[in-house]
Amino acid sequence: MESYPLVKNFYEPEIRYLTPLEIETKPENKYCFFKKYNIKYIDFKNPSFLIKFLNERGEILPRRITGTSKKFQKKLKRAIKKCKHIGLLPYLTDGLR
Repeated sequence: MESYPLVKNFYEPEIRYLTPLEIETKPENKYCFFKKYNIKYIDFKNPSFLIKFLNERGEILPRRITGTSKKFQKKLKRAIKKCKHIGLLPYLTDGLR
């Protein structure tokens, strides 16, 4: 009798990685930009500073992404809306940065 070689199970393929997996154990802590640099007033006439807190479509980034505190997020929102109203920032765009 001939013995057949062992056939690998096709449902469970062998997994190989070309590069080692990068596993992040602890995410970077977020901080309030305004508290760190002791900024008390957000100037609405400075669009180059306010662009940091907008995405490429011109929308205001939320607190969970930027890390700003609730107090400064409200001030930031008000400043961005004023800046858009007087025409220094566009309301809608396809690539602000």
